Amino acid sequence: MKIIKEIKNTIKGLAFAVLVISFLSSCEDFLNRPTEDNYTVDSFYKTDQQCFQAVNPVYNSPWYDFQRGFFKVGEVLSGNYYWGSSPYLTFTINSTDADLVNMSASLWSVNGYCNSILENIDMKAGPAVSEATKKTVKGEALVWKAMAYFYLVRTFGAVPIVHSNSAMIAEGNYNNVYKATIPNVYDYIIMTLEKAIEWLPEKNQPGRIDKYSAYGLLSKVYLTKSGYGMEGSRRQEDLDKAALYASKVIEESGRSLLPVYSDIFRLKNNFSEESLIAWHWVVSNQWTSQNSLQSDLGIQGFDEYGATWGGYNGPSVDLQDAFSENALSLTRNNVDDRRKATMMMYGDKYDYFWVDKGGFDYTEFAVNSMEYQSAVGANEVKHLVGNDNDHVIGTGTHMARMATSLSTHLLRLADVYLIYAEAVLGNSSSTSDPKALKAFNDVRKRSVKGYEPKSSITWDDIWKERRLELACEGDRWYDYVRWHYYEPQKAIAELKAQRRSYYVGLGTYYKSGNFDPTVTYYDQNPNIPNITDAHFQLPFPDTDLTMNPNLLKDPVEFDFGSISY
Repeated sequence: MKIIKEIKNTIKGLAFAVLVISFLSSCEDFLNRPTEDNYTVDSFYKTDQQCFQAVNPVYNSPWYDFQRGFFKVGEVLSGNYYWGSSPYLTFTINSTDADLVNMSASLWSVNGYCNSILENIDMKAGPAVSEATKKTVKGEALVWKAMAYFYLVRTFGAVPIVHSNSAMIAEGNYNNVYKATIPNVYDYIIMTLEKAIEWLPEKNQPGRIDKYSAYGLLSKVYLTKSGYGMEGSRRQEDLDKAALYASKVIEESGRSLLPVYSDIFRLKNNFSEESLIAWHWVVSNQWTSQNSLQSDLGIQGFDEYGATWGGYNGPSVDLQDAFSENALSLTRNNVDDRRKATMMMYGDKYDYFWVDKGGFDYTEFAVNSMEYQSAVGANEVKHLVGNDNDHVIGTGTHMARMATSLSTHLLRLADVYLIYAEAVLGNSSSTSDPKALKAFNDVRKRSVKGYEPKSSITWDDIWKERRLELACEGDRWYDYVRWHYYEPQKAIAELKAQRRSYYVGLGTYYKSGNFDPTVTYYDQNPNIPNITDAHFQLPFPDTDLTMNPNLLKDPVEFDFGSISY
């Protein structure tokens, strides 16, 4: 990866990624991998298999440096996760923050990688490559490109549109490009996804992006876009399109929810039909091909490698409140299966972790055998594999230090169900639409014991359900961003009212079993972040600003007549 580091140091951000494509051997993939050091780009793209090999790395490696930003922005910033003194917890992120720098570089890398795939398929694919393969591979690249821009616009606001890295470098203006307006960026994402839908098959190989993956993402884009520039309501035409494209996934894809919620996040279901778009990681000798989130989120000692250091953080008190849980109680309510599949708390046992040891007993491990770590009475479950034996059971292969093969699901079918329900509800106070009710109730009844289906749902119902269903999956902050588009003060008020702080004395209480409110209590002087409208667009990294000072200037209208696919 030395070459990539050198590229980052020389043309950081907007332009460096285009050069990555000459080094396909540096990015091992989740399915078939190119044979290393045996080819050049000119000699590649000659068979269907090689074309699929070319796009495989974009399912993992270019995204690797986004993993921490993905979680800290999506979950810590949103108040779903307590992370000590993190600036994402206190809304004090600056332009030198390492996770922000890596996040930006990663997203531009994905864009450049995808642009290169598109160009190489068009220019270098040999006569033996079928038209179906060309379209499928380009369609996959377009969805990943759209996903990168969807993160960029919701994180940074107005950003440049880099349609062709090679053209920009050839023209010598890669450090002189202006930001496009936010509506321009959404139009570009939509244009990209519409072309992907035209090219992609209705059914692809397991784990790969297909037409319904693109439809699902397009529905989410329209739901998000519907509130931008509005006051108190959302554009009906955008809501209608969000509902239309979500309904295509629900009614035409043949996909269904997995019966057991926790199964979604197990290795055996990396390529499940519920997952529409996912990073598919693999443990290999190529650093950046792997999932490293277990190290950041797992409690100390969770694996054999001494590589888990997330025990002192955990799902927030506010998120526990949403699940009607209370860390100041030794008994769990266990009404909603998603709680235990999201956060481990006193009394929880897991049969899918530490299988060779008879399961993982959180109380025995975290409380009785060591100093209690969590400041909030909970630790992470999603993104964890367990020990090496658990990894072998799930994949037939071993894990490694800071490396698992657990997929990270970015767009799930349940998300699309809730998008549909919200889009149908639209600007109404409630809806009893049968299809919207079915979508909402199907999501909720899977996990809630004794659930009685609702006969009417409101925005508040869907808003809370999205939080419970998608908690700790890197998505919550972006829900606040789209809410802030059209009801900014309400979004800010809810964030300020959250319980984002910690408990005192939990270890003493859990070890003794005797609750003393003078010893164990929630922070009596919690910091309430001074959240303003400005916080809903994170700062561009200094490295990007140094290379392109125009990022500090106002955006300009993008000329869509100058580009095409």
